[in-house]
Amino acid sequence: MKLRVYLNFDEKSVTDPVIWKLAKEFDVITNIRSASVKEGMGLVGLEIEGHTEMVEASVRWLEAQDGVHVEPIEQNIIEG
Repeated sequence: MKLRVYLNFDEKSVTDPVIWKLAKEFDVITNIRSASVKEGMGLVGLEIEGHTEMVEASVRWLEAQDGVHVEPIEQNIIEG
């Protein structure tokens, strides 16, 4: 399974290595597709790939992190 999400980081979480922790905690492949990090906030387009159970568990873990908001990215019909 491959899932793309936006991660919005607030001021206190923007410097925390959340994506690194995710990859260490779960057997998933992470691929940063886009990122914009400024003082006090960050937005990352992240692709998470792996077994369905692991991808779903990793998203639940991300949603439980303080200061991180997770939103699914709608796939482009052309892109598949």
